[in-house]
Amino acid sequence: MRSLIRPAAPLAIAAPAIPAGCRSSSPAPTRAPAPVVAAPVRSGYATGEDVIAAMHARYAGKWYRTLTFTQKTSRLQADGKWNVQTWYEALDLPGKLRIDFDPISAGNGVLYVRDSAFTVTNGRPLRGTPSINPLLLLGFDVYGNAPARTAALLRKEGFDLTQVHPDTFQRRPMLVVGARKGDLRRKQFWIDAENLVFIRTIEPARDTTKVQEVRFLNYERRGDAWVSPRVEIHTDGKLVFHEDYSDMRTDVDLDDALFNPAKWRTAKHWSVTK
Repeated sequence: MRSLIRPAAPLAIAAPAIPAGCRSSSPAPTRAPAPVVAAPVRSGYATGEDVIAAMHARYAGKWYRTLTFTQKTSRLQADGKWNVQTWYEALDLPGKLRIDFDPISAGNGVLYVRDSAFTVTNGRPLRGTPSINPLLLLGFDVYGNAPARTAALLRKEGFDLTQVHPDTFQRRPMLVVGARKGDLRRKQFWIDAENLVFIRTIEPARDTTKVQEVRFLNYERRGDAWVSPRVEIHTDGKLVFHEDYSDMRTDVDLDDALFNPAKWRTAKHWSVTK
């Protein structure tokens, strides 16, 4: 994917387009290895820039360039019941993310492109507003952007890249960027130290004294890369939002018009051409 949608969710995303016919369907998924007892984190990460550079280098030329999936979006309401919706998402990395709300024919959704977010209603986009989606950036764009650009955008989002420390989460070794150990009042992101993939962010929730945490879970392999089919948002430890992805496909051919706000309705939609 906040979906990858900032107002409502986490995912949850520019590189040269891959010519039509050169993108193949994704291979069968392989589950990430079961959690292991944390091993010592490799030294050498003095700054957040070091972590970002290592993530980029690990998957250089290996990460998928496009990703599509159907998303079950569940939001906890004030009455304690869950509101469930279906969204359809397409990513073209780095920098492009399109989210269509069900039904697609209604023409409603959100588009992230050119470091801006466009809300679309009845096929008509509103004026774009500057917006960086940090989950899109950390979970996907980091492998396509130049590390310097990723670092600059993360600083703009308020992450202190001078702070790095090792920790563990779900019995796996982590690299934590943005805060000192135990400081949950500072924006921070957690990276799996072995696979160098994004796992979680922690930050103060907007306009409250609460802490919000976003998690990418249940990673599956896609070739030499990874996809997380489950995203959760917790507020002060309580699950309040989650996304579950199905029909995930990587390196599929996408119409460039999908990411043009003015062509929202006329673009060839991936869900009917797959």
